Amino acid sequence: MMFCVETVMAQRVIEQLKTWLAQPRSENIAGQKFARKSLSQVEASEAAKLLFSHKQQLIREKYGKQWEEKRLTEGKYVMKFDYRVFGEKPADGRSLYISMHGGGHTSDAVNDRQWSNQIRLYEPDEGVYLAPRAAVNDWNLWFQPHVDTLFDRIIQLAVAYMDVNPDKVYLLGYSAGGDGAYRMAPRLADRWAAASMMAGHPGGVSPLNLRNTGFSLWMGERDSAYNRNAEAVRFGQLMDSLNKADPKGYIHETHIVPERGHWMNRADTAAVPWMAKFRRNAIPQKIVWRQDDTPHESFYWLSVTLSEIQQDKQLIVEHAGNTFTILKNDYKTVKIGLNDSMIDFDKPVKVIVNGKVVFNKKVVRTIEDICNSIEKRSDPSLIFSAFINGEWKMED
Repeated sequence: MMFCVETVMAQRVIEQLKTWLAQPRSENIAGQKFARKSLSQVEASEAAKLLFSHKQQLIREKYGKQWEEKRLTEGKYVMKFDYRVFGEKPADGRSLYISMHGGGHTSDAVNDRQWSNQIRLYEPDEGVYLAPRAAVNDWNLWFQPHVDTLFDRIIQLAVAYMDVNPDKVYLLGYSAGGDGAYRMAPRLADRWAAASMMAGHPGGVSPLNLRNTGFSLWMGERDSAYNRNAEAVRFGQLMDSLNKADPKGYIHETHIVPERGHWMNRADTAAVPWMAKFRRNAIPQKIVWRQDDTPHESFYWLSVTLSEIQQDKQLIVEHAGNTFTILKNDYKTVKIGLNDSMIDFDKPVKVIVNGKVVFNKKVVRTIEDICNSIEKRSDPSLIFSAFINGEWKMED
């Protein structure tokens, strides 16, 4: 009898969600009583599907014209793009390659030619190969703050319109686009399965965030302008040291192409099949997160308060079953997203800081938490049905 009552209640919650989604409204789901009711695993899965499908519909309504016109806009910035589709669509969805052109602080015409060249430069065996045209003509054209927003939108629209698998998204770039790969691969590391840098300069960027993202470097041996060749060697050695200290992370390759300058005579095309072997692990067991100069509130299953974010702040957390161990934390407050692929909701969740258990409670799944995670990321692999948070500052 109890099972029947619980089943009826569960169906009632899902039906309430369906009714709410079907009606025109302005209020937030957080104000709905049904959104705070505890869900079973099956209910949470069904609610996630309904809410993500609804979010996809809203994305199509808001940005569908931009996708059709191949022209994204964000405030004053306009990012044109073009794409080619290769191979048959796999059962688990297409791959997406975002490929950044060279150029930089030069004329529209020069950057346009570089973009046109990038559209034809690489050909994956399978996937949507998409080359955006930078929205500006500056030296840092690929790592200004608006790029983060527009790259997120490209991924969301490619998922919505091209059936791209968000766990098969790759980033690459040549010359100034290589500069962008150095910067944007770590900054948005939780979006990429793998990334590749071709003939760029790192500009002092840290690779710490690449712990769970495949990364390859391609550089001509004689590409000495701005000391690019030596910087590539140095960056590769830094990745070597990170991998040695953490063998399950920082998978990478460094290729210094003999007797080549800035143009590697297409030796770097080998990066594309290398990246294709990777799949994003959206729920890694260990996260190393360092803030860049563009603030981000979330990274994989971790999030922090925007007002606390500062460049170079770090957060390192390990996850094993229902236990989360905070190894480094420069923030006052930390939030952890949870779902059924991560924990057993029938058991307490533990958080350990400085060797002490600071949280030890059961948590419940709710529609409100599912909705909030979809609103923030619009990523089906990063949907969380519960969150825990606390002031878990490390001792000095």
